[in-house]
Amino acid sequence: MVTTRRAARAAAEANDTVMDSPSRSTSTPRSSPFLPTPLERAGLVLFPALLVFGTVFSIISPQTRAAPYDPIAQSHLQDPSVSPSYFARKSNIFNVLFVKRGWAWITVAFFVFVFSHPSTTDTGRRVRASLRWVAVTTIWFLVTQWCFGPALIDRGFRWTGGRCELARREVEFGSDTVGDKVTAVACKAAGGRWKGGHDISGHVFLLTLGTAFLMQEVGWAVLRWSGKRNEERCVVMTDGALKSANVESDTSLGEGSERPALGLGGKFAVGVMGLSAWMLLMTAIYFHTWFEKVRKPHVVVHVVIANDSKFTGLLTAATAFYVVYIVPRFVPAVRQVIGLPGI
Repeated sequence: MVTTRRAARAAAEANDTVMDSPSRSTSTPRSSPFLPTPLERAGLVLFPALLVFGTVFSIISPQTRAAPYDPIAQSHLQDPSVSPSYFARKSNIFNVLFVKRGWAWITVAFFVFVFSHPSTTDTGRRVRASLRWVAVTTIWFLVTQWCFGPALIDRGFRWTGGRCELARREVEFGSDTVGDKVTAVACKAAGGRWKGGHDISGHVFLLTLGTAFLMQEVGWAVLRWSGKRNEERCVVMTDGALKSANVESDTSLGEGSERPALGLGGKFAVGVMGLSAWMLLMTAIYFHTWFEKVRKPHVVVHVVIANDSKFTGLLTAATAFYVVYIVPRFVPAVRQVIGLPGI
């Protein structure tokens, strides 16, 4: 086994040397270790594209424009008789059973793939993949659940002037029993409403980060296993040299080219990614955007007010993605701990 790994590493280094040769003037330029590869960029553009498309659709759709919207709740009224779509209601089964438990679905899909796909049978790969899951899960937890007190989403809302609406009225009447509510959950439990400030979309953050996480973990493992695409990632070595990520792999490309590429675990992960993308689109269409009606004589003018909370949710997820999957490419010490997907 050790001999095989050494041979694979030697072959990768030899190939890397050939790619560096001046005689290969037509070789493909290397990707920057500081940026996503062309393939990764093609996948990541899906997220802003879905948000932009959903926002535009919500503006031009007559049904969505005509439906009553609650700007404080950042959703359409939940009455089925006036809701523009089944997916505009928070009680829809996909929101209740999938999005509300989104990270659990992401986690199950990840571990089913890691412990069932033949490309991840090596114990070291499983450990490093699990450490990446720990890193991504920690970020998700700090942003949406708890960060030494309120989650970062709740802290950001308060820092930008948001408050619990009921708490403000209570304080005006001399009571501060609700005034100290610093999370959306606590405010709602006390009968108040989160109002003002900037509310980062937790749904956009969750769905974007979870999908990007599975795309990395499943995508690179399957591509290397099947040999359907050359390795695009480059890494900075401890001596400062820039090399293909192949040099750190114990196996060669296309090792499983004669076997099914995805496997059961991969298909399950693809299903979770597909549903996540669909629910991200539904979030973009029906949530965090609203319309004010400005009435003038004989005419009703719709003034569109787009809430950018979904785009800050996207930016927060992109930052987490960069920290876990791009930084290790140019920081060898981090890469030695959590590794790279598929390697």
